[in-house]
Amino acid sequence: MRILHTSDWHLGQHFMGKSREAEHRAFCRWLVERVREHGVDAVIIAGDVFDTGAPPSYAREQYNRFIVELRETGASLVVLGGNHDSVAMLEESRELLAVLGTRVIAAAGADLDRQLLVLPQRDGTPGAVLCAIPFLRPRDLLASQAGQSAQDKQLALQQAIQAHYRALFERAEAKRAELGGGLPIVATGHLTTVGASASESVREIYVGSLEAFPTSAFPAADYIALGHIHRPQKVGGLEHIRYCGSPIALSFDEARQAKEVLLVDLDESGLRAVTPLAVPCFQPLQSLAGNLDSLPDALAEAARLGTPERPVWVEVLVRADDYLNDIQLRVEKLCEELPVEVLRTRRERGNQQAGLFGEARETLDELSAEDVFEQRLDAEELEPPLRQQLAGLYRQVVAELREEQA
Repeated sequence: MRILHTSDWHLGQHFMGKSREAEHRAFCRWLVERVREHGVDAVIIAGDVFDTGAPPSYAREQYNRFIVELRETGASLVVLGGNHDSVAMLEESRELLAVLGTRVIAAAGADLDRQLLVLPQRDGTPGAVLCAIPFLRPRDLLASQAGQSAQDKQLALQQAIQAHYRALFERAEAKRAELGGGLPIVATGHLTTVGASASESVREIYVGSLEAFPTSAFPAADYIALGHIHRPQKVGGLEHIRYCGSPIALSFDEARQAKEVLLVDLDESGLRAVTPLAVPCFQPLQSLAGNLDSLPDALAEAARLGTPERPVWVEVLVRADDYLNDIQLRVEKLCEELPVEVLRTRRERGNQQAGLFGEARETLDELSAEDVFEQRLDAEELEPPLRQQLAGLYRQVVAELREEQA
């Protein structure tokens, strides 16, 4: 059984005024070719197919086109909902897409059997049993109880997630026995695990006060395909628990990351091999730092990656010259006649901050919601425990608002 593991496409992302439509179109074409080339039996998208709960029409069209093109390769498809995805939007076409060999699991529900799938090989015979677990929202797993402390909520949620995995895994073992035994068991997930290394484009999931799920709480599946973290990595150094990462760089701090999808080979003995397939860079991004004396050389070097038709998207961090009030114009002047487009100019933050924007003259465009709140806390004299508690509560409120928007 050969599975292709991918996640975090974020179709429809609006990146500093730029559409990623061309990149996603190129990636989908590339992926279909890899599926055909490597004889993939099933593709798993482990959450965050879309960037928002109300994606633009071209993103939905791209999603549907990919499903049709993938069907022509003979591979099946499983789509899991992520924290960015709208449950209602993914569910609306679930039955129609099932006719095209695509199974959609948008959210966890009371019926666990809906999350238990048998993945077919290309000849139609069973190849693996899948515990198809999407992003788990707290309302899907437990009821809030009055008087619980933050620690109690964290423990309750962790136990509920662990119990969900365990119950589904037990069903998978029973299904394997029913099918004659010997089939590998695969599980999915869209969450942060202990020790996972994230990037700035990842919205932290604060459910209650649970920030990361312990690796030891996963069931003994032969392979666990995870989404949500954009940097590809093994979890806890374990070969069989993996984040494949996002296929394109979704923020400037991902610009130097090697993007990949994972070919996962399994048989009756379990996991045989995991082979990364490097995803080509369809739109170069560069994050540069320096003063006005050093930036010309850095920009010229970055420009080698671009063409007039496809300029390099650049973020510039200005050091030493951050006192200048026309720094944006100066940077744009340096880029004239270069295949470079500056999407963001940032000033290096000084160590002393006189207010929310400090000596660095930052603007709200340069700061995240978390940055603004951290600087607000800097203006107060707070004991570390109180500061930590306030920061945690604030992150929880922001996460809940973002989830409502999705």
